[in-house]
Amino acid sequence: MKEFPEQRPEGDTNAPEETRGFVFNQTMLRIKDPKRSLPFYQYVLGMTLVRAIPFPEMAFTLYFLGYVSPEDDLPGDDDGRLKYAFRQPAMLELTHNHGTEDEDGEPYHDGNADPQGFGHIGLAVPDVDAACARFDELGVEFVKKPNDGKMKGLAFIKDPDGYWIEILNPANSAQICG
Repeated sequence: MKEFPEQRPEGDTNAPEETRGFVFNQTMLRIKDPKRSLPFYQYVLGMTLVRAIPFPEMAFTLYFLGYVSPEDDLPGDDDGRLKYAFRQPAMLELTHNHGTEDEDGEPYHDGNADPQGFGHIGLAVPDVDAACARFDELGVEFVKKPNDGKMKGLAFIKDPDGYWIEILNPANSAQICG
């Protein structure tokens, strides 16, 4: 890889001209079983399954989820939803490798046990306490509740595959970090 100029300062929006129009589109997580993961993301977190794309010859299926409101005019056809998914910022791509649902144990590393790597995804909510009260009622596993530890007002929950999800309020997080 070539050597690059030094890091640009915070807030410097002068990205290389060739990168104008780039959008951070997706984060992919591997899941053991879509029958447990999809209901979690759809019901617990309120996401919409925009498009499922099976690749039977390669034995995997991709599930693209995001926050879609009725005003967003989600296309009704498969091709339209696929194009919609690939132009949205911050989509979640769940990848199911067929057969993992039948394996014993958890086939994927969550990144938070040794050796550490991937950490978490983050979800901004209007009211952390209210969201966490709902998660608690639904039996969601917590890594950290809002009033635990030194960083008050934010939480971490686990999805069915053990991936951590940070639950934050943008205003409160700015105070915590500021």
